[in-house]
Amino acid sequence: MVDIVEAVAAEAGFPVEVQVTAFSALIPSLTVGKIDLIAAAMLRTPAREAVVDFTDPVYAYGGAVVVGAADSGPYPDLASLSGKRVGAQVGSRFVDQLAEAGVRDVRTYDNLADILRDLRLGRLDAAYGDEPIIRYYLRVTRTQALRLAHAFAPGAREEVCLILRKGEPQLAARLNTAIAAIKGTRIAEIVQAWGL
Repeated sequence: MVDIVEAVAAEAGFPVEVQVTAFSALIPSLTVGKIDLIAAAMLRTPAREAVVDFTDPVYAYGGAVVVGAADSGPYPDLASLSGKRVGAQVGSRFVDQLAEAGVRDVRTYDNLADILRDLRLGRLDAAYGDEPIIRYYLRVTRTQALRLAHAFAPGAREEVCLILRKGEPQLAARLNTAIAAIKGTRIAEIVQAWGL
């Protein structure tokens, strides 16, 4: 998302300064003016749309389930995680999806790295989160202790957008024009480079 927001900003003709902020603090930071734009894998929901505006999508993806390497379960859907201790990121759409599927023992964390650490340590039975981030984590850490539930099919691929404060139509139009200009080229290259 950092590479994407930098590419969109360059196309739109304005500088960008990236600031790391906890996921759960992104919308509050935006609405009070601490930051001007959110570039994170934050999915569009009706509750969020009531507070912030979304640009046109930059790409789309679904969730992924990760389990311990010794766990041979196929986990084709979220309902198959019923009875398991499942970690998900606080404030994410993934917590809602687990609840909607009837998963009762959902433990929330500030970030995906902490979820995967607790899964490795046996404090969780499964993790559910952003598929591209999970794939990246598993690829770079080369952990043998965890595996993707390959039979899992996410209910939907959800669109990722840049997020801005309500009532900024000129900024939204400028960002959408930039996204449209580079979506099939520069953004596609970034998505491919990151293995998403």
